[in-house]
Amino acid sequence: MPSVTFDAASRTYLLRTSTTSYVFGLDAEDTPVHLHWGPVLTEGQAASLPRPAAPLASSFDGAGPAEELGTEAGARFGTPSLQIAFPDGARGVDWRHLGHTIDGGHLTVRFRDAVQPFEVDLHYRVRGDVLERWVGLRSEVPVTILRCDSAAWSVPSLSGYRLSHVTGGWSAEHQLRRTGLTVGETTLTSRRGVTSHHANPWLAVDGGDAGERHGEVWSCALAWSGSWRVTVTRTPSGSAGWTGGFGHEGLTWRLEPGEEWVTPAFAGVYAPDGFGGASRRWHDHVTQNVLPEPDELRPVVYNAWEAVGFDVAESNQKELAALAARAGVELFVMDDAWFGGRTGDSAGLGDWWPNPDRFPNGLAPLIDEVHGLGMRFGLWVEPEMVNPDSDLYRAHPDWVLHMPGRPRTLLRNQLVLNFARPDVADWAHKWLHRLVGEHGVDFLKWDFNRAFTEAGRPGAADQDRLWIDHVRAVYSIMDRLRADHPHLRIEACAGGGGRTDLGILARTDQVWTSDNTDAHDRIAIQHGFSQIYPARVMAAWVTDSPNPLTRRVTPLSFRFHVAMAGALGLGGDLLKWTPAELAEAAALVSRYKEIRPVVQLGRQDRLEYGVQYTHGDQVVVLAWRGPVAHGTPLVPLRLAGLDPLGRYRDEDTGALHHGALLMSPGLLPELLPAGDYASTLIRLRALGPGSAG
Repeated sequence: MPSVTFDAASRTYLLRTSTTSYVFGLDAEDTPVHLHWGPVLTEGQAASLPRPAAPLASSFDGAGPAEELGTEAGARFGTPSLQIAFPDGARGVDWRHLGHTIDGGHLTVRFRDAVQPFEVDLHYRVRGDVLERWVGLRSEVPVTILRCDSAAWSVPSLSGYRLSHVTGGWSAEHQLRRTGLTVGETTLTSRRGVTSHHANPWLAVDGGDAGERHGEVWSCALAWSGSWRVTVTRTPSGSAGWTGGFGHEGLTWRLEPGEEWVTPAFAGVYAPDGFGGASRRWHDHVTQNVLPEPDELRPVVYNAWEAVGFDVAESNQKELAALAARAGVELFVMDDAWFGGRTGDSAGLGDWWPNPDRFPNGLAPLIDEVHGLGMRFGLWVEPEMVNPDSDLYRAHPDWVLHMPGRPRTLLRNQLVLNFARPDVADWAHKWLHRLVGEHGVDFLKWDFNRAFTEAGRPGAADQDRLWIDHVRAVYSIMDRLRADHPHLRIEACAGGGGRTDLGILARTDQVWTSDNTDAHDRIAIQHGFSQIYPARVMAAWVTDSPNPLTRRVTPLSFRFHVAMAGALGLGGDLLKWTPAELAEAAALVSRYKEIRPVVQLGRQDRLEYGVQYTHGDQVVVLAWRGPVAHGTPLVPLRLAGLDPLGRYRDEDTGALHHGALLMSPGLLPELLPAGDYASTLIRLRALGPGSAG
């Protein structure tokens, strides 16, 4: 069981899970110093950890070991986690320990500056195999904050270090990168006001020798949906660690007397069993501690965007809904262009009422039709944006992010509404509340299609607050909507996967992984996504061939098998699918519903060219192969996590397999059709040790 203890004699704090221990202590000057993050230690072992000392090689070197929250005071020359300036010009914190509280798995350690009337609380919370950390600040005098990270993390001294993270861009999100960590500082960041397609606020570090199923891995993820920054440092002396939190360089905030400043959680995982072990701990954390409805199976979705684009009409939506229902869809979502004067991307955003030409009788006839077909009904919305060509903007041009004397940059023909303004956030909540309540909307696809620019609020005393307050307003609106409409489910979207993080997942049920629905491209996107996020939150559509984005031609079964690895959806133009394709789609949707509990609720193991899910006595394997050179052999898939003494029956062929042999040498799947873009679905059921079936 998770536990938190304090040894008064050594002034050591021990936080322990079933598989790891985290230890820090107070040095002679009351500075909180890191001591251990790794295998489980007893209280006696933790108390016996030596306080590391870094002897000064010269007057140009810094002194002392790694700290739990680095500041600028004294001989500290690494990346500071906390940069503050007091009214008299003093900077940094001279730590004085005030005490601590332990509330179950939540530890709060309190400090005060030796001179300034300024307090810092370091928060730690053990949740399963994950340690969450965050910071609280209070001051009796005005303080300028230049950087306030949620935590600094240190890893043991290793002979080498490798950094894992994801990068990419629009329609190419979550591209996994593993590179040697260079000596110096490596910054992962988003300055866009949103999590971003280009990076994601998680990372992993290992010694360069870890694999999917072996080796030590240290990993962290920030629960924040706005701009963020993580600085990873490898020193010339051989140590490594990182510090991270919300905001980015160049921003400053003002902490007023009596105010409390609280950062988002920065969570950490230690895994002794490789990258797969780290991922499964993250998946468990998201399921058990983050998602609002973790055990609810995600419905099969149909989204009409790729079928009609902006040419939305009541008639074509009803036609698509009828076909979607025949295919077994459970949730029908109408995408953009149902509202205001919206007939393209240049007008209408902000005018959230049904387009009178396209829906002369409002949305009720379509919603009634969808519900009558046995499906739930969802709508696309983009509450944080506005087109200049809209009634809203003409009435409230001051509601957008802007700076005096600067042009208002248009991206995708739209501007960003300033949700840091209470009146704007209140307006957004009211129309969303009315839309959901009056129309019986079951699902919102909440989109965000451009980054912040001219992020100012003329006249505001602390303009940079908007980078934080905007995100918190989004959180608050989502929280209120869910409280007022318990049936409502929300999908997070930002031009695809640009808002994917632990912060948004605490308010939503799934994320739109990428605007790229090409199944071949999705394999890499989903691989990177799965490093931290579980299958049940990974929305994955089956769309047309040739793919609308890449023009790649792939078999329908291949598209389905790739999308079945997450929360399955359909997004093609069903009006153009042949009767044979619609029949095959219906059969594959039915098959997905059979395996859905295993995929969405089970343990995930990434395989060499596929993925395995295990839930109870059921095992599902999805395998695929793209274009390869002629003569390239197909190697067996080595399954994982099975009972080596058990027997497993193939639910489709009746073949019996030994658990040990499925894991080594492995299973050689039959991928169909022959040639490029072949795939298969394998269903196994455990029969127990020594069973003859």
